[in-house]
Amino acid sequence: MPLGNLTSQFFANVYLHELDYFVKNILKVKYYVRYVDDFVVLHRSKRQLEIWKESINQFLYNSLKLELHKQKSRIIPLSRGIDFVGFRNFENYRLLRNRSIQSMKSKIQLFEKNELDFRSLFDIYQGWQAHAQWANTHKLRQRIKAEIIRTVWKKV
Repeated sequence: MPLGNLTSQFFANVYLHELDYFVKNILKVKYYVRYVDDFVVLHRSKRQLEIWKESINQFLYNSLKLELHKQKSRIIPLSRGIDFVGFRNFENYRLLRNRSIQSMKSKIQLFEKNELDFRSLFDIYQGWQAHAQWANTHKLRQRIKAEIIRTVWKKV
């Protein structure tokens, strides 16, 4: 199944339900959140996180025939921000990933070069803006909107 396909998201949720049960009911992790195949575990103790990480890795391998991604499965302080579901999440605020900002800017450049029509740019912007509004991005969204308006006016 293609990544991003609704059926693959559905089956990931069904298949990983066992992981949810294991983490919440067996390990008794208080701060655990999962979205499709991406999950975060929070705890003050680095040692406790290391123990849980090993237990989760063993459970995934033995019960679900899966493995944690070696580069993406890291224990880091919350102060550095957790990359999760398109955002850099901190204790009291959320930032949009830089690649999401760059992607939107590149779409504006494609429109400028006549490689993207206005309707497509508008649709892309609407989706991006709906996602971006969940982060602390008010000024960023205003700048991107102004950039689109300037670009459109140049063409008129």
